[in-house]
Amino acid sequence: MSVNAPCLPSSLILVGAGKMGGSMLEGWLKVGMRPQGVTVVDPHPSEEMTWLCREQGMALNPAEPAAPDVLVLATKPQMLDDAAASVNACLGPQTLIISILAGKTIGDLRSRLPAAGAIVRAMPNLPASIGRGATGAAVNDQVSEEQRLMADALLSSNGIVEWLPTEDLIDAVTALSGSGPAYVFHLVECLAEAGAAAGLPQELAERLARATVTGAGELLFQSDLPPATLRQNVTSPGGTTAAALEVLMRDPRGMKALMREAVAAAKRRAEELAG
Repeated sequence: MSVNAPCLPSSLILVGAGKMGGSMLEGWLKVGMRPQGVTVVDPHPSEEMTWLCREQGMALNPAEPAAPDVLVLATKPQMLDDAAASVNACLGPQTLIISILAGKTIGDLRSRLPAAGAIVRAMPNLPASIGRGATGAAVNDQVSEEQRLMADALLSSNGIVEWLPTEDLIDAVTALSGSGPAYVFHLVECLAEAGAAAGLPQELAERLARATVTGAGELLFQSDLPPATLRQNVTSPGGTTAAALEVLMRDPRGMKALMREAVAAAKRRAEELAG
């Protein structure tokens, strides 16, 4: 008989099995979560999710699921009000809630889910879908050390987890790593456009830009060196890279200032969406 890996819960309900919820579920199964302990609740499950539940022996949309060790909220944030009553009915005094609902604070969850006790609020990002995510997480004062370890085991199955000292930092995490993949994708767009403007065929420029950014990202992932050191290592004095970096770094409105402004704008929007 299979058993759960250390720290993984014996029972878990996943509410919302879309792209992110489904990716998280796949990560849990890979690190040893017992499928028979998993219940998936989704009013419109995909064919792939329906097949996975059937193949792995996971319950899908049971009428009255028993209160689990962990309940993961992975619906769209605007669906919380509609789902609140049924979610609240699933909660037991020992249940840990892990919420990845953008803009929904721990206070928002407590107000909509009267039976809620221990809550982890987490903000993963899109690369979690390939096991390379970056998640920031915060807890309320009812989360025990055992529950925090369970949450860490679940969240780290999709990438790194950074535990925040206060929930107030979640909006900054949202602006940095939550939205960050879009900034990188836009960098690839801009780099490819610049290559085409320099004379390369558009498709060739796009292939080179994509390979350059993914290769640099993998180098950064595998290296212990700071990003500034890696940058310096590929910048010969008076060379081509130095000429390009002079343009990017000399202007007060250059990349550093634009990135600060972009992250600040995303943080403000995250604050506005709370509630």
